[in-house]
Amino acid sequence: MPAMRMATMITAITIMHIMITVTMIMITAMIIIMAMPRMTMGMITTITMTNIATTPTIITATSMLMTANEPDGAGDLAEREAAALYRLMTWLSPAFPVGGFSYSSGIEWAVEAGDITDLSSLADWLDAMLSEGSGACDATFLVHAYGAAEAGEDAALSDVAELAAAFVPSRERQLETTSQGRAFIDISRTAWDADGLDAMVAACRTPLVYPVAVGVVAALHGVPLAATLHAFLHALVSNWISAASRLIPLGQTDSQRVLVRLETAVAATASWALSATLDDLGSATFRADLASLRHETQYTRLFRS
Repeated sequence: MPAMRMATMITAITIMHIMITVTMIMITAMIIIMAMPRMTMGMITTITMTNIATTPTIITATSMLMTANEPDGAGDLAEREAAALYRLMTWLSPAFPVGGFSYSSGIEWAVEAGDITDLSSLADWLDAMLSEGSGACDATFLVHAYGAAEAGEDAALSDVAELAAAFVPSRERQLETTSQGRAFIDISRTAWDADGLDAMVAACRTPLVYPVAVGVVAALHGVPLAATLHAFLHALVSNWISAASRLIPLGQTDSQRVLVRLETAVAATASWALSATLDDLGSATFRADLASLRHETQYTRLFRS
């Protein structure tokens, strides 16, 4: 019996100690609330639940939170990232008026010829275009145009623009990329102008094709290159899928399945292009190039390329 009484007393004392500790924690939390009006209730709850063991730990956590509230440049970084994301989502959105919806990059002929008939054949065709054809080339031209514009090297940018224009395999594809590039620059001048844009464009001996135009504008706005490249390739693939969905035809869900299947290819192409030189450029998609050449002789056409 004495042993049971002793155990009961120890239990009661332990419970009282816990209650006193919890009360001290709640009082400390109330003091923090009164002293730091900018701190949110979620932060107080985190301190209270995480540091339930001892009061000194709470004081340490409070000190860390007070330090975190001091200006350290993190807010400015978030603002820059938000601005970059906003610009990319606007520039590469289907709603941005460069006329991308009117071109199929030869896909219309490939559908008529029977090369593309369903989800699987479309995914394979686009994977090849992206990884081994015009997608990889356009990504590389964007990277080098971005670097030249960022460094203010007009001569280098002019060389990139001239080579990019020469790489286009057909008249209709030439119309596709130059008209979109011209529209992108014109709209950027009007609504998203940046210092030095006019001088950069004037220094080029040839009109800027679409990927070069995107690279130049993104560089002058300070939008990160990697993000620009991924967004550009996503928009490129999305436009191809949109054209194919009207030609096969393909439902909206299957269109998304194709986009999912190409996610890895987009990432791989972007990673390759970031380190590729102009000497690495080349295409191994002869059938896609042939499709762009034969499209102009199709009897009925929905698209301009």
